[in-house]
Formats: sequence, structure tokens, C-alpha cells
Amino acid sequence: MNRTIRTILGVTATAGIVVLGVPALTTTANASTTSAAGVTGTAPASFLFDYTFNGHLKVAGGNFTVGRRVYLVVKYNTGQTAFSKWETARTHSITPGGTVYVETTIAAPCAGGKNGYARAYDDATRTWSPRLPVAICRRID
Repeated sequence: MNRTIRTILGVTATAGIVVLGVPALTTTANASTTSAAGVTGTAPASFLFDYTFNGHLKVAGGNFTVGRRVYLVVKYNTGQTAFSKWETARTHSITPGGTVYVETTIAAPCAGGKNGYARAYDDATRTWSPRLPVAICRRID
């Protein structure tokens, strides 16, 4: 059921299963911006990074649309969702563009390899960030 669609904004994406109003993670898009002078260019690509804070995995990123919603999801490599949350991108003194800083409920630091990944969806541009490999700890009680 994959087909190519074109939006009013000129963003081309592959249609897929939509969950909670977010296109499938396989969706790709070519976003472009137009400056006040009318010059069209490619918007800087969004990015993510992670670190440990308060004993949890924290995922942050930049180059999202300021004041707009960003959907952050952390998934196991199997595709099972470990954490997800909508956040509003805000300006930050160090991180470029609209930024998000999300403390997940996933314990960290975590021994072992990267058994999952994080991605973020910019609702304004309808684009996904690249995958960020992460270690997802699973409590054994």
C-alpha cells in the first residue's frame, strides 16, 4: 500500500501506516524552505543526541521547527516501542533551530550494546530525523 503523495507544501513522502497521526517510520521527505527574498533552499537536517540524566536516557535534538510539535519515539530494533512523547520545539542558546530535550522513562546508563534507536518527527515539515542508535535497558526484578 505504499504510494507517493505530494502535499501543498511541496513535501514528497511515501504513504504508510499512520499511528497517532504520525506517518510510518519508513517515510522519507524532501523539505525545502523559502527565504524572505524568495530564494528556495534545503532546510538543515534535524539531528538527535543522547545522554544520561537522573538515571534515565535523555534524548535531545535540533533543527526542528520552533514552536511546533515534535514526536519523539524510542524503539527496540525489533520495532516495538519502548517510549514515545510529543514535545514542542523551542529555541536554545547552544542547539541550533528548534530544539527538544526529552527525559525518557528508560533507565540509563545501560550495559550492553545498542539494541534500539530514537527518531523524531517534525510535525511542521513532516520529516523524520535520522535514526540514533541507543541502548534500551530492561529491568529484571
